[in-house]
Amino acid sequence: MNIHVNEALGLFHLQSKDCSYIIQLVEGYPAHVYWGAQLHHDESLASILELRERCSFSPTPDSSRRTLSLDTLPQEYPQYGTSDFRQPAYQVALADGTRTTELKYSGYLIEPGKPKLEGLPSVYTESDDEATTLLLFLEDQHSGLKTTLLYTVFANHSAIARSTLFEHKGSAVMNIEHAMSASVDFADSNYQALYLSGAWVRERHIQRRDLGPGAIRLESRRGSSSHQMNPFLALLRPDATEDRGDVYGFSLIYSSNFVAQAEVEQFDQTRVSIGINPFDFSWQLEPGQSFQTPEAVLVFSEEGLGGMSRTYHRLYRTRLCRGAYRDKERPILVNNWEATYFDFDADKIEAIAKEAGPLGIELFVLDDGWFGKRDSDNSSLGDWFEDRRKLPGGLTDLAKRVNEQGLQFGLWVEPEMISPDSELYRSHPDWCLHAEGRRRTEGRSQLVLDLSRKEVCDYLYETLSSVFSIAPITYVKWDMNRNMTEIASATATSERQKETAHRYMLGLYDLLERLTSRFPDILFESCSGGGGRFDPGMLYYMPQTWTSDDTDAIERLAIQYGTSIVYPASTMGAHVSNVPNHQVGRITSLAIRGDVAMSGNFGYELDLTAFTNEEKELAVKQIAQYKEIRSLVQQGDMYRLLSPFEGRGDTAWMFVSEDQSEAFVAYFRVLAEPNGPIRRLTLKGLDPAKKYTIETGATSNASSPIDSTLAEDAVSPFRLAFDGEIFGGDRLMKIGLVVSDLAGDFASSTFRLKAISC
Repeated sequence: MNIHVNEALGLFHLQSKDCSYIIQLVEGYPAHVYWGAQLHHDESLASILELRERCSFSPTPDSSRRTLSLDTLPQEYPQYGTSDFRQPAYQVALADGTRTTELKYSGYLIEPGKPKLEGLPSVYTESDDEATTLLLFLEDQHSGLKTTLLYTVFANHSAIARSTLFEHKGSAVMNIEHAMSASVDFADSNYQALYLSGAWVRERHIQRRDLGPGAIRLESRRGSSSHQMNPFLALLRPDATEDRGDVYGFSLIYSSNFVAQAEVEQFDQTRVSIGINPFDFSWQLEPGQSFQTPEAVLVFSEEGLGGMSRTYHRLYRTRLCRGAYRDKERPILVNNWEATYFDFDADKIEAIAKEAGPLGIELFVLDDGWFGKRDSDNSSLGDWFEDRRKLPGGLTDLAKRVNEQGLQFGLWVEPEMISPDSELYRSHPDWCLHAEGRRRTEGRSQLVLDLSRKEVCDYLYETLSSVFSIAPITYVKWDMNRNMTEIASATATSERQKETAHRYMLGLYDLLERLTSRFPDILFESCSGGGGRFDPGMLYYMPQTWTSDDTDAIERLAIQYGTSIVYPASTMGAHVSNVPNHQVGRITSLAIRGDVAMSGNFGYELDLTAFTNEEKELAVKQIAQYKEIRSLVQQGDMYRLLSPFEGRGDTAWMFVSEDQSEAFVAYFRVLAEPNGPIRRLTLKGLDPAKKYTIETGATSNASSPIDSTLAEDAVSPFRLAFDGEIFGGDRLMKIGLVVSDLAGDFASSTFRLKAISC
């Protein structure tokens, strides 16, 4: 980790772990020279950039130097209107209505560690020797706009954190209309774009396609990061695979409207930018004020997608997630949502808890329906007081009854929403986002509270603080079940209405900061109809997210695999639910449902009182198994082995401890194949010099909702063949283990590896 500066050459060489990032000043314009595998520092790096004259349609800022055109110069933070016709990194409207500014270099500063971004989540350091930050100062002499480009390089991660600070040093009001967190110009277009797309109950499926002339644009205009697109984009060389090849990742720590795009221009250069979506956005910047963009985390890997993912996993798990639960093992829970929906009372909840305790479950979570007059989803959001019809003794009594079964008590809330049929709405109908005099669009019979208003956030803080203090609550599931419409605020001036979506997010971040600081011993889990706000911004306040409302084991293979491209397993909530599955109607065995859910924060979401004795027996085994492996899953390095998006849909992944002394492997067969070839599963991440003993777990098929291995004649040949065997790490990674003996559709097998002394 170093930042080398050669002022005479205008050269800035940033060295993070395993990568270099080089900037060079060209006539005061910061030019992007290189980002990739780490280089030794010397003066020859100043000769990398090559400029040449093009044509009159690529104008030059200096007529005496025709080789310099902003239309072809690779830039660090490009602007529009002064001869660069490509996608700008920012745009400002001045008081006279013109949009022409020209930021040029005015100085730099190097600071140890990493500065905190005011009002925004970001990656952090715990000591200054973990990182170094370059602040590059740019100014527009005409308007008084000053911009600081922040670059943080890390000692232990092949990553660079980038953001931008705008400061108004002039005398007239200006409007920021476009403000990217980062922009990078690549020298060619020989890349493929990889991103994560989907829909509700079908989130974060992997998409990969070639770049070509024009632009690939990924965005959300929904007021949240969304189910449809995740705030992430990667560029890969065409020959890059899971394990090798150059990969460049861009991840935005933000939870609202974003854009990430890759534009290939006329000379085959590629410009990638990521930040707040300029659609329906502007920010009025008065003299003396500043505006900070969200942070983008850029990761480079020579070890393919897997190398990039593990960098994001380690960084986000240890230096984005915070709080008491960051490094703790997460509790195994049971949630009553799919067991009861709104139809429950205190006795029913206690009955489920009584079944949960003997199985080894550690936490009961009371989901939607405990407050107001909430018998369906058409009322009571905002009325955060106990429904004494269902809970005569309130939350205090219910938590006591749950605690007596040996379980902690958790609670579901959806604080950002308000039902038109609620006491809160009748008292404050103007507290929701709305355009005065026009209809108010409802989704799931609810409206969105205006968190850009301080009085609304203060009300939520006081109300939720009271709720969280009623009983010994150790877990809160924070939901958000619709996107924004009529994005306007009753208290904003006409000039500031387009600030509302971003101000909402700043208000939410501040509310979460206050609540998580006041209740540091509560484990908060983010949710938005499942994975509609699974983004790095929320992880800063809540170290885990309900991955998807789709709990089907087979659908979850793709969802959890895709999510792992950026996010560690410790951030993924994963539950065993009932069959036929409530989302797709599929019947799978209890064993495969457990095996899939064990690759995240494990739990159950069904009626345990309906379990048979055989199902209880298997659940006991699953819970005991997860307790043995959860530190591996939640804190280990993840290696993806087989992709559900390729071939036959078979999926496999594994988790390896930091010292490579143990591992947990999960393999999932989707559809059986008659008389198929011998298939081997090659492992990754092990020490080739170590010897490992294999301990196999339960193996499942779909012949019954109950685990088929409980029958004596249904033991897997895979399990018999390798249980207790010893293999070298090199053999396991080069030759692998035969997995083609699994029988039936929807089959799975898990096993552990432990290094032994030779």
